[in-house]
Amino acid sequence: MMKKKSISASNASLVLFLCQMISALDVPLDSKLLEELSQPPTITQQSPKDYIVDPRENIVIQCEAKGKPPPSFSWTRNGTHFDIDKDAQVTMKPNSGTLVINIMNGGKAEAYEGVYQCTARNERGAAISNNIVIRPSRSPLWTKEKLEPNQVREGDSLVLHCRPPVGLPPPIIFWMDNAFQRLPQSERVSQGLNGDLYFSNVQPEDIREDYICYARFNHTQTIQQKQPISVKVFSMDSLNDTIAANLSDTDIYGARPVTERQPVLLTPTGSTSTKVELRGNVLLLECIAAGLPTPVIRWIKEGGELPANRTFFENFKKTLKIIDVSEADSGNYKCIARNTLGSAHHVISVTVKAAPYWITAPRNLVLSPGEDGTLICRANGNPKPSISWLANGVPIAIAPEDPSRKVDGDTIIFSHVQERSSAVYQCNASNEYGYLLANAFVNVLAEPPRILTPANKLYQVIADSPALLDCAYFGSPKPEIEWFKGVKGSILRGSEYIFHDNGTLEIPVAQKDSTGAYTCVARNKLGKIQNEVQLEIKDPTVIIKQPEYKVIQRYGQVSFECIIKHDSTLLPTVIWLKDNDELPDDERFLVGKDNLTIMNVTDKDDGTYTCIVNTTLDSVSASAVLTVVAAPPTPAIIYARPNPPFDLELTGQLERSVELSWIPGDENNSPITNFVIEYEDGLHEPGVWHYQTEVPGTQTTVQLKLSPYVNYSFRVIAVNEIGRSQPSEPSEQYLTKSANPDENPSNVQGIGSEPDNLVITWESLKGFQSNGPGLQYKVSWRQKDVDDEWTSVIVANVSKYIVSGTPTFVPYEIKVQALNDLGYAPEPSEVIGHSGEDLPMVAPGNVQVHVINSTLAKVHWDPVPLKTVRGHLQGYKVYYWKVQSLSRRSRRHVEKKILTFRGNKTFGMLPGLEPYSTYKLNVRVANGKGEGPASPDKVFRTPEGVPGSPSFLKITNPTLDSLTLEWGSPTHPNGVLTSYILKFQPINNTHELGPLVEIRIPANESSLILKNLNYSTRYKFYFNAQTSVGSGNQITEEAVTIMDEAGILHPAVGAGKGYSETLFATSPVMHTVRPTFYKVQPLYPRIRNVTTAAAETYANISWEYEGPDHAHFYVEYGVAGSKEDWKKEIVNGSRSFFVLKGLTPGTAYKVRVGAEGLSGFRSSEDVFETGPAMASRQVDIATQGWFIGLMCAVALLILILLIVCFIRRNKGGKYPVKEKEDAHADPEIQPMKEDDGTFGEYSDAEDHKPLKKGSRTPSDRTVKKEDSDDSLVDYGEGVNGQFNEDGSFIGQYSGKKEKEPAEGNESSEAPSPVNAMNSFV
Repeated sequence: MMKKKSISASNASLVLFLCQMISALDVPLDSKLLEELSQPPTITQQSPKDYIVDPRENIVIQCEAKGKPPPSFSWTRNGTHFDIDKDAQVTMKPNSGTLVINIMNGGKAEAYEGVYQCTARNERGAAISNNIVIRPSRSPLWTKEKLEPNQVREGDSLVLHCRPPVGLPPPIIFWMDNAFQRLPQSERVSQGLNGDLYFSNVQPEDIREDYICYARFNHTQTIQQKQPISVKVFSMDSLNDTIAANLSDTDIYGARPVTERQPVLLTPTGSTSTKVELRGNVLLLECIAAGLPTPVIRWIKEGGELPANRTFFENFKKTLKIIDVSEADSGNYKCIARNTLGSAHHVISVTVKAAPYWITAPRNLVLSPGEDGTLICRANGNPKPSISWLANGVPIAIAPEDPSRKVDGDTIIFSHVQERSSAVYQCNASNEYGYLLANAFVNVLAEPPRILTPANKLYQVIADSPALLDCAYFGSPKPEIEWFKGVKGSILRGSEYIFHDNGTLEIPVAQKDSTGAYTCVARNKLGKIQNEVQLEIKDPTVIIKQPEYKVIQRYGQVSFECIIKHDSTLLPTVIWLKDNDELPDDERFLVGKDNLTIMNVTDKDDGTYTCIVNTTLDSVSASAVLTVVAAPPTPAIIYARPNPPFDLELTGQLERSVELSWIPGDENNSPITNFVIEYEDGLHEPGVWHYQTEVPGTQTTVQLKLSPYVNYSFRVIAVNEIGRSQPSEPSEQYLTKSANPDENPSNVQGIGSEPDNLVITWESLKGFQSNGPGLQYKVSWRQKDVDDEWTSVIVANVSKYIVSGTPTFVPYEIKVQALNDLGYAPEPSEVIGHSGEDLPMVAPGNVQVHVINSTLAKVHWDPVPLKTVRGHLQGYKVYYWKVQSLSRRSRRHVEKKILTFRGNKTFGMLPGLEPYSTYKLNVRVANGKGEGPASPDKVFRTPEGVPGSPSFLKITNPTLDSLTLEWGSPTHPNGVLTSYILKFQPINNTHELGPLVEIRIPANESSLILKNLNYSTRYKFYFNAQTSVGSGNQITEEAVTIMDEAGILHPAVGAGKGYSETLFATSPVMHTVRPTFYKVQPLYPRIRNVTTAAAETYANISWEYEGPDHAHFYVEYGVAGSKEDWKKEIVNGSRSFFVLKGLTPGTAYKVRVGAEGLSGFRSSEDVFETGPAMASRQVDIATQGWFIGLMCAVALLILILLIVCFIRRNKGGKYPVKEKEDAHADPEIQPMKEDDGTFGEYSDAEDHKPLKKGSRTPSDRTVKKEDSDDSLVDYGEGVNGQFNEDGSFIGQYSGKKEKEPAEGNESSEAPSPVNAMNSFV
């Protein structure tokens, strides 16, 4: 990588800034070259306006000034002359106006307080200093005071006042303890701007006796200390204990405990306050609040935002700090203190005023006699400052008159000044907040030109870099500057030179011929002077052999080359860097004249090495990377790309050919297969290399064909099996002679962009194809087939020419010929172009439409005359659109369709028409410009066609023997419907189809009820519409009649029994077919046409399955819209229907059917809704077999129960009530079950008799003697027990009694016969 930079030759101190000031007639006083010029005084140094001094040291009041002749100094004190000779304590420094007041030898600073002003004067005017206010600093002691201890209740707020003595300047306040340690501060405890210490709430840890306020006075370097302040904190508990110890038991005492409090502002007080600050100062606003918990402070600006980059928060956000304030910062600032109990706020109204500040300060004027000038003094402030002028320290109103000046407010205008007009003017801008004072002199000089640049100064510049030749000058009036080259050369002018106001001559691109002597001439009306400088142009420094990328094995040796070419008069220095740093201090690194060698390479030598070549005028550099790799364990042959060829030589130079020879580089163990020769055209495309040719690897010379007017350089690249070498160094340049162009532009075209023009375009020749300078083109054209002469123009090196005013779309013969300064190219070939097109003029006529069928029509038209096309005929466009459908009244949005027929066709087909509709069409001719007018609209109608399929077919209300069909008319009837055709047939479980039944239905019907169908049978329906033309596409659906309620399946549909004998009492037409079945083979496994017939609590699901036999189905279902998991029911066998039971009435369900063992595929989801809860449909079940069997079982059960009841009744008769009561009198003799305490006599082995509930045994399984009452309730269910007429207990068989709460272990009741019946219904 190569970097190059040039260094300007302007290294001498040319005092450019001085010259710029001189051009503005402003003379800098520190220029030694101009010391002999007269200058009014100028104050260069003075003490600050507010000067606070240390009373223990000497007072030094500064006042320094410069002028020619040197000025004298005088002072005023408090507005009167201060005679320093009369005060032995006051001296003035030699050649200066600075006063020294001796305080250390007996003087007192207080005696010299006052306002001082210095005046510096010479023969050309007087300058004055600011008013300097001298005040000695003061650091008074604190007044002695007796401080009582602060006793504060825990949680209350506290303010410790500092109140430091008034000092000059004000002291810096801080709080410390006796150990001189700063007291910690926080959001709860902090110091205010006034120095007081604020406690938002006091805590026990605040107890101490050494709160000390310190005041530091910086000027005197003293610190004053306030007496320590004691803080004692008491809590409510300790206070109550103290009170209790001193009161009797009968006294009532108490104190409120520590309670939380909402914020209250400690400072500032009240709800509002005001603050005035000066522009440019720092604005400090403070809010400190009391409260418990400790409040948090937040700041806002009402009606605006706090300035983003100038706002800071200090003292735990209690202080708002805004730096460099301006008038825009005026406004209301609100601080808000908030804790969990509430908030408090304070609004500070801030007004920003401004001491005077400069807008335009007056500047010194240097004028020549008779010239004009102005002094401008503009300042701003708030309030607006007043402007006053002084002349030589005296108010201008009482100063000596000068006819050349005129005061106009903040401006003094000078006209036709003379040397006596020289003076120093003071501008004073003041308001109530301060003042500004500025001195500006008017110096009237009559000086001949002076050139400040040394004579015969030598400038050295690198070729093709800018050259700056200086001519620093001064004169009054301002001189004019002219430059000449050589002794007798003419004045320099033109765009190749740049003349700067300070006299400098700039040559933007210095060439070798720019070398020589240059003369600068400065002249004004008082004289003329000249100065000669020398310019030398040097050749640039170039690295002709750059270091290259290297890969070296560890412990090997590597060398980087850096061969340079430089100007013979410049001494180059070569520096090597590693990774942009100095080379390691290692003897392994050997720096030669043209190379860097590294011996015994190690891993740390890996990096980038840079060769930097410096001369006094320029610097170039080149870098290469060194990669260190591990040495292989055994030597191996290294195959690499070849090294680049070298020593390229050009011989046998002819106008159109040259011979190139070279020496091959190292082939690196892989033979060179070929050489690639590239060339660079330094004249037209410098830096771009093009492929020229290639030769075999055994050849080292080649004869190259050349083109005229090309500055050739050649390079050679070697190629082997590993890859291409780096390019060789370029050969010497060879500029071939100019010649006529050999060829003309290609791709010549003539196409008009407007109806009245012809745009001729072509592909321009490449730079090397021009064969010489001054490449241009001769563009010629003439109208074809017209006896007309060629019209020609010669244009610059462009690629387009526009011929205006041509007729519309006429052919032209066009040719474009190249030429240069030496002549023309061969005669070009002609091409045919056309002028611009315009829109066609006429529409096609005799448009005819022939309707072929209901969806296709053929349109014919007569072609338009070619002359009216006025352009290239693109074809004809047919616009057509449907106006109305004759079978429907509604009109839709008209959508025009376009068909384009290319060429000069006179007919076309219109496909895709809708049957039974009215259409319109028109025809237009099109050319390259656009479309012509449309032909009159042609109306045609399409005949009827077969209808589309019905819009839908729904099968609803399935019953045991009927289905209801509903349908919608076709969306596209395509004519007048005559009828509907319904065909259906049953399908059994093995996909065999039953006999096909066909019904013709009138066109005005939209529903049909099919009756006398077989129960639980799947039917397939085919439905289509008809017009007079024929039948349309059919749609199919499947449905299943519901199964009988006994759940008994009848055999599958058999031959001749797919439907009942009596089918449809209301069907007007019915066709039956031979009842034979045939097998339907599915094409692929799938489940489709899932249909659902739902009742209140169950649904009959059926589906159609196509796929392998013996599939195992399952049904998944769930509540529609629910996120619950699907419930799954397995279907027995390979049936294609299933009954879902236990559903909730009036609920929407989702259902899908799947097959196991077939990749788990399943159907799409279907949604159905169960019917509302209502009385069950009355079905004649008296003849149902399941009901007869059930009744027989019920009768048998009733008989058994009656027998048991009879036996128990007889057993109960043996025990009259009296005997039972006697038996119960002693619970110890009752036969008890050991596990639950029930009476064994009335309990069976399984403990399911209700007598357990009637037992008198309590829940703790003990029988109390006093509970044995003489009551029949002991044997029944409380008061609701039932008995027979003979007093036997029958409550255990009653199904009508109310259930009681269970006692002990609950036993189930035996159902009564009535309940048993109800449970089966």
